[in-house]
Amino acid sequence: MYYVYILVSLKTKELYIGFTGNLDKRIAEHNTDKNLSTKHKGTWILVYSEMYKSKEDAKVREHRLKYYGQALNELKKRISGSLQLANLVRGR
Repeated sequence: MYYVYILVSLKTKELYIGFTGNLDKRIAEHNTDKNLSTKHKGTWILVYSEMYKSKEDAKVREHRLKYYGQALNELKKRISGSLQLANLVRGR
């Protein structure tokens, strides 16, 4: 299985979109600064994921979310509650 995921940084509130074959391992890599794109940006929490059987389907979806603003905007509307919760966790 392959996953498209969205993380939010508790430090910067920045979103990160990625895809992987091992979601737990990948999140751990983000949180231990093993990814250059997310390094030194604090703790990352998972706010959304989608599962695909096809690696190609996951790659296409990730690309659309990253490079087509409309796709990401629609998803942000669908997960607005999760994004708000991530911001509340940051405020603790």
